[in-house]
Amino acid sequence: MWIIFSLLAAISAAVVVTLSKVGIKHVDPVLAFAIQAVLILLVSWGVVAWQGKLGGLAEVPRRDLLYLVAAGVITCLSSLFSFQALKLGAASRAGVLDKVSLVFVVILAVVFLKEKLNWQLVVGAVLMVAGAVFIAWSQKQAG
Repeated sequence: MWIIFSLLAAISAAVVVTLSKVGIKHVDPVLAFAIQAVLILLVSWGVVAWQGKLGGLAEVPRRDLLYLVAAGVITCLSSLFSFQALKLGAASRAGVLDKVSLVFVVILAVVFLKEKLNWQLVVGAVLMVAGAVFIAWSQKQAG
């Protein structure tokens, strides 16, 4: 089931990049992200309320809350950087280079989460970096 959700997340992310690129054409990237952030806030808390899980907030352990807050701050920075890259570059190139984060996920998972590394993971990560770099530095197409 995790594969389905991961693929849905990937498709959603691709749509977000495409819509964001169109949306920031005449808008400052920081303002554009702030607009999206408000909607993210409303929708995410709306889902929590709809599922009846608002009471669970008080049960979140302090340490977990600190990790989630730190991740939230870094998510904001990541989005701000992504919006600036989209404003300055082609979506097909900026959006793909952004996905090199997948390789960093592998590295951080091995180092900090003690996940096991195997040759398939290494080859896959190398291919992802090569593909992202190849696309990012490709000639911009006319049109």
